[in-house]
Amino acid sequence: QVQLVESGGGLVQAGGSLRLSCAASGSIFSTMGWYRQAPGKQRELVAMLTSGGSTVYADSVKARFTISRDNAKNTVYLQMNSLKPEDTAVYLCNAAGRYGAYWGQGTQVTVSS
Repeated sequence: QVQLVESGGGLVQAGGSLRLSCAASGSIFSTMGWYRQAPGKQRELVAMLTSGGSTVYADSVKARFTISRDNAKNTVYLQMNSLKPEDTAVYLCNAAGRYGAYWGQGTQVTVSS
């Protein structure tokens, strides 16, 4: 059974930092990434990392967020620096592999001004 367990969200002041973690189990995933969804808005890609090391970032987070992966732990991380109030959202882990794509339950990130 595939499980994605996220952690690391919380409340932070603007300009602060948070580090999200997503531990995956139950399968091997070629691509892992983070999406976010703010109230009343569509879910959007934040960052994605392939098993080959290629990365994709949303323009709004480039140079502020960094995605990384520990393959031995099957865990993906999102280091978020210089956070802005507009980064406030539920952040969801996504993992995709041969047998499909899966979502975590989400972790809330709230950035106060």
